[in-house]
Amino acid sequence: MPINIDRFEDESEDVLDIKEGTQPHTILTFLLTHDEQAFTQTEIHEATDIPRGSVGVVLSRLEERGLVRHRGRYWAIAEDDRLASYAAQQAASSSSTTDDYYGGSNE
Repeated sequence: MPINIDRFEDESEDVLDIKEGTQPHTILTFLLTHDEQAFTQTEIHEATDIPRGSVGVVLSRLEERGLVRHRGRYWAIAEDDRLASYAAQQAASSSSTTDDYYGGSNE
């Protein structure tokens, strides 16, 4: 889907364009919620239900973008300012679906 040229020009290169429901989104969300731990690819597969063969590919692409890091067999979320704003955006998105704004009318 094309975007308006003004949006194209104004959008920061620091913005993470990771769509909800995708494998990168799922892995990033998992690692962000466990940011004090590192996991093997198998553990990530088991926690996210992403096919075992896809986990390594996704992690490699996320590493190229500086969003995850790894040592040996273990992977963890990277220390990146973009991830802090991404986490805040995700938290705001989740809380907006649980507040009363979307609830039914009490009339």
